[in-house]
Amino acid sequence: MSKENVTFRLDPDKRAALDAIAAGMDRNLTYVLNQAINAYLEMHQWQLQEIQQGIAEADAGDFASEQEVSAVFTRLTHGS
Repeated sequence: MSKENVTFRLDPDKRAALDAIAAGMDRNLTYVLNQAINAYLEMHQWQLQEIQQGIAEADAGDFASEQEVSAVFTRLTHGS
């Protein structure tokens, strides 16, 4: 897999924290940054997929009935 260089500005406190994490893991900064970016992408891609799925369901008219909403509300507020 090919790699690309990316340059961005980072405040010194964050850089020091990342360096400390890398040292504590006995890894280099590139490894730590790649792990952080992977976690960020995983979280945000999941959120975007869920939002897009919800919009598609709404566009298709796929809504919960009053009874379904009431049942979930009762379960969540009464612990049953």
